[in-house]
Amino acid sequence: MTTGLSPKPLSSSPHPHSGEGRDQGVGKSALGRIVAFGRMIRFSHSIFALPFALASFVLAARHEGFQSRQLLWVIVAMGGARSAAMGFNRWLDADIDAKNPRTEKREIPAGTLSRAQVLWFVIGSSGVLVFAAWRLNPLCLALSPLALAIVFGYSYTKRFTLLSHAVLGLSLAIAPLGAWLAVRGRFEMTPIPIGLAVLFWVGGFDILYSCQDVEFDRRQALHSIPARLGIPRALLLARAAHVLAIGCLLLLAVVESLHPVYFVGLALMAAQFIYEHSLVKAHDLSKIDAAFFTVNGWVGVLYFVTVLFSSFLK
Repeated sequence: MTTGLSPKPLSSSPHPHSGEGRDQGVGKSALGRIVAFGRMIRFSHSIFALPFALASFVLAARHEGFQSRQLLWVIVAMGGARSAAMGFNRWLDADIDAKNPRTEKREIPAGTLSRAQVLWFVIGSSGVLVFAAWRLNPLCLALSPLALAIVFGYSYTKRFTLLSHAVLGLSLAIAPLGAWLAVRGRFEMTPIPIGLAVLFWVGGFDILYSCQDVEFDRRQALHSIPARLGIPRALLLARAAHVLAIGCLLLLAVVESLHPVYFVGLALMAAQFIYEHSLVKAHDLSKIDAAFFTVNGWVGVLYFVTVLFSSFLK
């Protein structure tokens, strides 16, 4: 999730790993391109934000009634927004990714996809989001450019602020807000605690993930909390962010009537956070992938199941 962006001007000469000069040789097979695009956007990682959006959808549908058409277009909009965001990030960061041993094998630096292919993919994915928003309601359509501005804007933030982690959180936090607006068509309090929880949750685990790139970020003059404050302090802030995430989800019970099973689910989520942080040590980052991908994937699924049961049991 974390990306590197250099504040220095990009070199006009192609980097040896950038894939430039090899555009004619990339993506010759249609199936190969599809697989490469799926790898690039990390489709499987949609499990991070989608469950929270679906939880918000379930709560909104309790008031308005369930419509399969709305659910379909919410999922399509989520897919379009996420694909556009990931594609834009890979397109913008290609030269930086080529310099980082952790990211040099991504699709553009490796020459699997060209910059032009990825840019067209971003344009197409953005169109999917706007079309889905149009199919939902006028408010969603009117806000779709703002949503794109937020998810695209994240990719620039490491140039100038260590708050890039919070901006990434914001770019995923708009998912539950959008799902609510898709059903209700107006702003209300219910999705705000969920959105804030996602902001703190994502910001926290992005801080953890950024610990891998501390030395690289410092060499490239990129901004991140681990690079600025050091790994031990960064880990403390990540823990604080996850405590705030649970606190925000507790606030949801103030604005929505939920079955007590909701609190059981939150307790299990808190246990998952404790386990996640037990995997990552300042002197040992070897288990950071397990903490980032496996544990956080289950956090989202657990929350959706919790909201689903607590809504229908009430």
